[in-house]
Amino acid sequence: MTERVRLSPQGPEFSRMVMGYWRLMEWGMTPATLSRFIEQHLELGITTVDHADIYGGYQCEAAFGEALKQTPGLREKLEIVTKCGIATTAKPEHALGHYVTDAAHIISSAEQSLRHFGTDYLDLLLIHRPDPLMSADEVAEGFMALHKSGKVRHFGVSNFTPAQFSLLQSRLPFTLATNQVEISPVFQPLLLDGTLDQCQQMRIRPMAWSCLGGGAIFYEAQYQPLRDELEQVRSEIGAENIEQVIYAWIMRLPSEPLPIIGSGKIDRVRSAAAARSFTLTRQQWFRIRKAALGYDVP
Repeated sequence: MTERVRLSPQGPEFSRMVMGYWRLMEWGMTPATLSRFIEQHLELGITTVDHADIYGGYQCEAAFGEALKQTPGLREKLEIVTKCGIATTAKPEHALGHYVTDAAHIISSAEQSLRHFGTDYLDLLLIHRPDPLMSADEVAEGFMALHKSGKVRHFGVSNFTPAQFSLLQSRLPFTLATNQVEISPVFQPLLLDGTLDQCQQMRIRPMAWSCLGGGAIFYEAQYQPLRDELEQVRSEIGAENIEQVIYAWIMRLPSEPLPIIGSGKIDRVRSAAAARSFTLTRQQWFRIRKAALGYDVP
């Protein structure tokens, strides 16, 4: 079941759901096994993959690139998203974790990502986190250089506030394609703080990370009322499991977020992909909201 959506008016066309590779190094896959896994989620219509330079202690991109080498032509079937702008202590030259968003770093990080993936272009490059020392002019300079060279086709941000998004947008001649943000029943502040409203205003689809609350939804005692409500809605709509209900809850938002799936088990990916066929009623959606927050609307 293939469903394609345009991320923004000037942006790329992506699959409705995105395969996230943050935990790739924990999955214990060989390049050949990973190559087959990529082919399997492509068969499910999930063609967009999400990465970052720092994932897996700076190892995930290169591991993914090794898998792409296993099957010629595989890269052309994918849209590759990656991020830059965080420096972690996984590299010994970083005495502490910090942000870095100057033009030179953005360009060099993107070029390193290209080498890791074994490709000559990235479909989408995101600034990973807001940087208190970010110069919008510097970021724009880096983006423009990468765009002019053809090394990056589209650009966006991750975890930006509406004001931070607008600031960077004011320096660019093209529209930022997305804001990748945390959305789940157990993390709802962005639903009312203007972030998703801005996406609607600009007709930009956000990308949603940590949709399942890092897994805490399934085992922490405080979320038992939420699990009970999710199970009730599951039975009402005929879903296989409450994970599908959670993905449907996120996709019900009018900004139409693209959920990022973070599992390395193809059965769970297949189940997540099937959530596209479910639509929650308004009351079902608000029942889940209430069960997660513990209170009704004002």
